[in-house]
Amino acid sequence: MDMPKDHAAPAGTETQPEAPDAALMALYSNGDPGAARLLTVRHLPRVLAFATRMLGDRAEAEDVAQEAMMRLWRIAPEWKPEAAKVSTWLYRVTANLCTDRLRRRGRAAGLDDTSEPADGAAGVEAGLIAADRADALRQALAELPERQRQAVILRHIEGLDNPAIAEAMDTGIEAVESLIARGKRGLMARLAPRRSELGYDDD
Repeated sequence: MDMPKDHAAPAGTETQPEAPDAALMALYSNGDPGAARLLTVRHLPRVLAFATRMLGDRAEAEDVAQEAMMRLWRIAPEWKPEAAKVSTWLYRVTANLCTDRLRRRGRAAGLDDTSEPADGAAGVEAGLIAADRADALRQALAELPERQRQAVILRHIEGLDNPAIAEAMDTGIEAVESLIARGKRGLMARLAPRRSELGYDDD
């Protein structure tokens, strides 16, 4: 991940690790490269994970994450803390960048499952069932309309609350609730025919 080029910080300026995002944005715009490093450590992992789930391609996701962070550095001098949280702004930019790439592909992309815990005691059959479930979920999510997929990922994978999702997706809270509800119904409908095959009847 490329970082903004270092430039001299004003005399007496010190970057505090616990400083809020808005303060770090102000420090960076005033010449403190340490602020950019802290913001990167805080936000890059989740931006990259979100892009990976949206695109299903790690290399593409890294490109998107880097572009999102570079846009953050460019907007720093004009940053208005009252307008948006840094995290929400990054989710919005990342979602838009992913949307552009998905549309250029001309097809929906699957999601990369990142929640497969290592379990040495798990039997081969259980491992196969877990893999089949992950594949089925990726496929079902990929078949959802784009906005529903975004809302479901942000709510149930990224863990954002509905107001934050509404801000990230530039829509209303009621619209977010509807997107999530329709997305979940869509997932259930797509997975229902494979319930027995995937071993859910035994749960």
